Amino acid sequence: MPSVKVARKAADTDMTPFVDVAFLILFFFIMATKFKPPEPVEITTPNSVSSDQLKEQDGIMIELDKDGRVFFSLMAEKDPAVKKTVIQNMNTTRNLGLTEAEMNNYVRTHSIGVPFTQLKPLLSRPVDEQKNVKQPGIPVRDSASNELYYWVRDAVTAFAGTKINYLIKGDNAAKYPDFKRVLEAFKRNDIYKFQLVTSPESAPVGTELYNQRQGGTKPAAE
Repeated sequence: MPSVKVARKAADTDMTPFVDVAFLILFFFIMATKFKPPEPVEITTPNSVSSDQLKEQDGIMIELDKDGRVFFSLMAEKDPAVKKTVIQNMNTTRNLGLTEAEMNNYVRTHSIGVPFTQLKPLLSRPVDEQKNVKQPGIPVRDSASNELYYWVRDAVTAFAGTKINYLIKGDNAAKYPDFKRVLEAFKRNDIYKFQLVTSPESAPVGTELYNQRQGGTKPAAE
């Protein structure tokens, strides 16, 4: 019986297409990922059990650190014109003497934590260098010169016709008197409802929120 020769095939697999696909996926995530801007202050928020999600648009964020320093930021990434309107109004009403370049720099700045007298030197720096500046916080201790009031006032005006999310992110070690001064700035702007930013905590087992997070059904009322 004649012998049959079986054709030999190479056992090696060409990995070039797989490497190309891997690099394409990596390139996509690098281009599509939105990195969180650096914050000028570290804040440790208290924990809470809540089902509400932080809304990242059309918002005013007030940050309060453990030393009582107050920072103001606008959550308007999709509409930079809002931030430009705020700084233009502030420049006019408070006679800040900001240049067009400095006002454009504010639009790219994450948050502000300096008095009006120090705003021009801060905005004259590139955004990536502002993190090296130790910001003393927006003055709020004297109700007669509570500068946070003006930031909130001009932000509300810029957001005219839009539902605004008012957020306060306070450090777990912040003192109540400092928190109260932030509320005074809100009250002077006729703002009485706001949300506290906290760190999420697991819901107790068996509660309605726990069942919802697990995808279960809502417990029947007794």
